[in-house]
This record gives sequence, C-alpha cells and structure tokens, in this order.
Amino acid sequence: MREILGRRRRLRLRRKGRPAQLDAALTCATAWQWPVLPGAGLATAGTRSDRGRGCACPDPECAVPGAHPFDPGLLAATTDERMVRWWWTNRPAAPVVLATGGSAPCALSLPAVAGARALTALDAMGMRIGPVVATPTRWSLLVAPYTLERLGELLHAKDWVPSSLRFHGEGGYLILPPSEIGAGQVRWERAPQSRSAAPWLPDVEAVLDALVEASTGAPDGGSRLAY
Repeated sequence: MREILGRRRRLRLRRKGRPAQLDAALTCATAWQWPVLPGAGLATAGTRSDRGRGCACPDPECAVPGAHPFDPGLLAATTDERMVRWWWTNRPAAPVVLATGGSAPCALSLPAVAGARALTALDAMGMRIGPVVATPTRWSLLVAPYTLERLGELLHAKDWVPSSLRFHGEGGYLILPPSEIGAGQVRWERAPQSRSAAPWLPDVEAVLDALVEASTGAPDGGSRLAY
C-alpha cells in the first residue's frame, strides 16, 4: 500500500511540474487512447504587430489562426507517449489537436450561442451527454465514433437539420483544452468525468435527434439553434 501511494504521489508531482498542454495530450493519448498531434499554434508575440498575433503557419490570411494541423500533418496523430512528449517538449504551447473518427471520438458542433441553448434544451430533456468543448466561437459535443456512411444515412433520414450544425468525423479534427487559438481559449464546458479511463460518449444518432428536436419551434418558424 505504501508503495502504491508513493507512485501516485510521484505521478501527481510530475503532472504539477509539466505544461498544461503536455499533461492534456498525454492524458488523451495514453489514458484514453485518443490520437493527438500539436496544432499550428499562434505566431510569437510581436512577429505580426500590424495585425496582432496570427497563425504560426505561413498563410497570412489563415481563417482559423492556430486552430488547425500544419507540421506535422493530421495523419501523424498518434497515441505513442514518446512522440507526444517529444512534440510538446519542443512546443509546449502548441494546441492539442484530436484526430476524430476511426476509434477516436467524433463531434457535432454549433456556434457558441446556439451551443449554449442546445445544452440547456438537452438538459431539460433529461438527456445524458458526454464532454463538451467550448471556444469563444463554437461549442462541440463529443460523441462515439461513427463512419461517414452511417452519418450519411442519418442525415438522409432527416427532413431537416440545423444549418449551423457541423460534423467532425473521419478525416477531421477538433482542438481540445487547454489550447489557445486565435479565437481565444479552448475550455471544457462539460469536462470528462475521469482521467484514468476513456470518457463515456453518447451515440451520434441520439445527439442528432435531440438537437433537431431542440432546434424547432422558434417564434418565426426558423431554428432556435441558427446562431
């Protein structure tokens, strides 16, 4: 028992002394088996003084500063602890990018205001949801992995879905907390309940059905989740 407590104490001390992004990336990769890689990140302060801090990628017109893979590319995402440590030791402030799909979580995202409304509506329905990632511009509800074929079938069966809804599935990615991107800080609106085991994730069909239901009934006949 004394040996076990000692190991736990050493683990807490190691976590306390390492950067938050490395800690988050290691939890995703090793404890949850979610493949991750470092995002492009933001340009060093002062390097783009005429336009503020932009993306560290070469594109001066980057539409999502810091919030995308660049070098390495998305296909490099891994759960290998040594690679994750090497990446974030060399770039401790790099955003944590989750490669969605396959055996990794997928997500449904909405504009931030609509996302807040959606969570309120889903809570009122008594629906159990999984982790929710929030940025100043969009909120993303993590769901269990799904294939593009299954998503296509689900959407084909719907008469209508909110136009503001985006899907992060196979071949996609999502920026995870505690990353900093051009839009601002990325945080957990609903944090995972466990650090030692992969978080529970709802099925995409259940979440999609609930979002469609929550979006109907606006006074003007439109969608309550449009903005």
